Amino acid sequence: MTPDPTDQTETVRFLRDPATHGVDTPVEMITTHSAHVFLAGNWAFKIKRAVRYNYLDFSTLDDRRKVIAQEFALNAPSAPAIYDRVVAITRDSSGRLALDGQGEPVEYALRMHRFRREDELTSIADAGKLTTDLADRLGQVIAGLHEAAERRPDDGALLIRDIIAELREAFAPMRSTLGEDRLAEYFRRTDRGFGAVAPLLSRRASEGRVRRCHGDLHLKNMVMIDGRPVPFDALEFDERLGTCDTWYDLAFLVMDLLHRGLAGQANILQNSYLRTSRDFTGLAAQPLFLSIRAAIRSMVAVQTLSGAVDDAIVREARSYLKQAIDFLTPLPPRLVAVGGLSGSGKTAVSIRTAPALGSAPGAVHLRSDLERKAMFGVEPLARLPAEAYRAEANRALYARLMDAAEQVLLAGHSVIVDATFLAAADRQAVAGLAGRLRVPFAGIWLYSDPATLERRVSARTADASDADAAVLHAQLERGTGPVNWTRIDAGGALDEVVRSVAATLAQA
Repeated sequence: MTPDPTDQTETVRFLRDPATHGVDTPVEMITTHSAHVFLAGNWAFKIKRAVRYNYLDFSTLDDRRKVIAQEFALNAPSAPAIYDRVVAITRDSSGRLALDGQGEPVEYALRMHRFRREDELTSIADAGKLTTDLADRLGQVIAGLHEAAERRPDDGALLIRDIIAELREAFAPMRSTLGEDRLAEYFRRTDRGFGAVAPLLSRRASEGRVRRCHGDLHLKNMVMIDGRPVPFDALEFDERLGTCDTWYDLAFLVMDLLHRGLAGQANILQNSYLRTSRDFTGLAAQPLFLSIRAAIRSMVAVQTLSGAVDDAIVREARSYLKQAIDFLTPLPPRLVAVGGLSGSGKTAVSIRTAPALGSAPGAVHLRSDLERKAMFGVEPLARLPAEAYRAEANRALYARLMDAAEQVLLAGHSVIVDATFLAAADRQAVAGLAGRLRVPFAGIWLYSDPATLERRVSARTADASDADAAVLHAQLERGTGPVNWTRIDAGGALDEVVRSVAATLAQA
């Protein structure tokens, strides 16, 4: 009798046996919709379940062999500390199973180095430990992942069009659960949003922005290894779904953070990604991308119901759908400039202000200190020589800031430019940019007494700013001339200053 290729009972029993792995502790088994994972000692073994869905087919051994090999090929380069190798589970002439034995393969497993659950980013987020510094590093890691990703010739607009069509089909039987009016509103906004950015998506494809991305980039698929966030478990079963615009790949993680209420981290993540990738044009598609990612989460939540009614899951699905609709209600862009002498708190205030300004996940924050370091090709914490602060370098820096701000505004997003703006010409230039692009402008001038400013700059550690007490004294001596921006006393607690800035912006 020919063995049933979908019967994995014996393989599961073999992998659950501690003796298979030479351990004396129980083997933990985790089952997902498409895989079984066995945690044994320092190793994890993953096999694909012999299942067939409308979007994947693992029903034959050869299907599973190919997809396991593809999963290893996709993930090992970016996560070598996790992915070890593909192992054949074989049956010898006596009928016994073995790992990489002499007999015929009956299954294929991915062997991985095991990591602690508390190092998963979901666990870190749940514990309230996903810091702004970690969010910043996440943006850099993802930008690096995308830079190294293989370019694909697919038309970005057609890829998104197909996803929307699949969502429309999948949501059709879910009207009673999610609400017919809500779904109708979602697709009205989606169709309008897609129509607005479709030419851009096609153009981005021709510019190399469609790549073989991770495809499933959310917190659950990231882990801390040796102090560094590492993506793993990239989407392996469908090359079409894994091929996408790099900003669509990023959008999943941004949406995940926003759904968890981590708006500040989402904003910092996106700003870090922008600063590293310099890919500003993708911003225009971000509302649509965020919305589609949230809608997919809503769809998956309903699919997990399997006919049973679970109020918590239904609420979760509806909350994702509401979020998807809200993403497609973008706010008009505005330009905010935050100026002041060194030590006035410009960057701290800008970081706190950005998440609530404009469309999700908030305003793009252009920090002059970081832009200057990038302009000279050095790391943020590297100290620049005095030549990097001469008049011609300052002119180049402000030109770079204005160019980046213009790109962000043209993409429909708000922007905060955080710089000293000591020269009247620079203050006029940033206001003039807003006027030329016909977007609202607000100039915020933070000030404090010299002693407070000096205490702050002298206390800085591990900061991108090179300003010290001598630089501050030079600024005070030089002066700024009349400043007609809104002046806010920054000598008090940060929370008070942020509230004052928010009140000013609310009235602007």
